[in-house]
Amino acid sequence: MAAVPDSELLFSRSYIPAAVQARVGSDIEIRPLAQSDNARGHFDLLTVLTEAPQVSAERYVERFQSMKACKDTYFTVAFIHKPTDKLVAVGTVFIERKFLRGTGIVGHIEDIAVSKSMQGRKLGLHLINTLEEIARSCGCYKVILDCSKDNIPFYEKCGFKHKEYEMAMYLNNSTRVPNARM
Repeated sequence: MAAVPDSELLFSRSYIPAAVQARVGSDIEIRPLAQSDNARGHFDLLTVLTEAPQVSAERYVERFQSMKACKDTYFTVAFIHKPTDKLVAVGTVFIERKFLRGTGIVGHIEDIAVSKSMQGRKLGLHLINTLEEIARSCGCYKVILDCSKDNIPFYEKCGFKHKEYEMAMYLNNSTRVPNARM
């Protein structure tokens, strides 16, 4: 597996706590999402969550670059299985700068996915801990997430507490937006 140059990463490696790497095992590399991770099975991994149709390499890079352009906002962490050079866990914390709470900052955890073949190794817990530490280093006063009822026990083990309710409004009578360009 060739090392990914820092210029291809979504954010600086310095945000990833070194202590987490030691806990996941020597066969897993933890790093920021790379522009080339489409080829490492990013969309295949996301299918453990929901529909994640593959997009062209060009469109993947376009979305990656639009996220990277929002400096200090999107932090997608990738766990790479070194022997296969495939993504086995991925998750994002994005940073919302608010006017509330004295212009506070909130971390939103999204799109947590762990390969079925790697479940049971506590990669999900280590991923959540990594995202929490990134949010803390960004000055967030809280980290929030939405999850299914079935996943509540997992997130409680990670230190989250049930609060509020999620509401959703799907636009254009669809649960997905296949041609989103934002």
